[in-house]
Amino acid sequence: MAEKRKTNFTQQSVTREYKATAQLEAEAASLNWVAALAAAVVVLAGACLNRLIEGTWQQWNIYIIIVTALFANICFFGIKIANQWERAIVLRLGKFKSLKGPGPFFIIPIIETVFQSVDMRIRSTDFSSESTLTKDTVPVNVDAICFWMVWDAKKAILEVENFYLAIVLSAQTALRDIIGTHELAELLTHREKLGKRLQEILDEKTNPWGITVQSVEIRDIIIPKDLEDAMSKQAQAERERQARIILASAEVEIAEKFAQAAKQYESNPGAMHLRGMNMLFEGLKEKGSMIIVPSSALETMNLGAIGGMAALSQVKSDKEQRESEDA
Repeated sequence: MAEKRKTNFTQQSVTREYKATAQLEAEAASLNWVAALAAAVVVLAGACLNRLIEGTWQQWNIYIIIVTALFANICFFGIKIANQWERAIVLRLGKFKSLKGPGPFFIIPIIETVFQSVDMRIRSTDFSSESTLTKDTVPVNVDAICFWMVWDAKKAILEVENFYLAIVLSAQTALRDIIGTHELAELLTHREKLGKRLQEILDEKTNPWGITVQSVEIRDIIIPKDLEDAMSKQAQAERERQARIILASAEVEIAEKFAQAAKQYESNPGAMHLRGMNMLFEGLKEKGSMIIVPSSALETMNLGAIGGMAALSQVKSDKEQRESEDA
């Protein structure tokens, strides 16, 4: 019920906006300073003509007044100006007469009227799907923007009551159909493809109205907060799984390298002795004690006794240092 009220409110606001824009365009095409100036010139010319005929400013000729007023009203209400990007729809006694503009043009007052001026520039209209279920039953709210233009003002005005509202409603309907036939993953990863498909559907529908849809861009796809958290946890779990797989692969490679090294040491005892001495040297470079686990290789090198003596010496020096500090 709330969504229905929201949709009705959106449609009403769009209708009000379109009517206000159309009214402003019609007023701009009906009243202009050029017409007012022309009417003032006619009035001034009539006054001068009356002065020449009557010989005085105080006395007025009724025929000159009528003719001057008639021509002044014709200039004031008959001269119109359309902007470069506008086309004016002229009706004669309720029937379509012609398209006028851009620039100045003339209509017959009372008999002809400027019904509306149509903006021929490219327009942008934003719309949304307002919580629609995808193919995998996920509620999403998709925001999109449509770029369109009127290429035939006559068709747009005479064949569609409110072409602006028709564009918005058609775009919403097409967007809902697209969402219902695609899964959430497709919506998230193929935005450009979906926008192109929407453009084709809308352009096919609006071309008979004299309107062409140039492009449709999907701006945002909003999903429920709970689903967003679940997708985030799924992504984290996937990354952790990949990290564990990489770590296990590294362990396998390390084990293979150790096995190869063991084969080299098994066939070359001298290399094993050198490796043990290098390990002992690296350990003795660091401060602190070192524990050497006895092994057959170390015993053959007598490195256990050497390491024990080094450790005993280090412990003795540390003890003497503490006694000196206490003293």
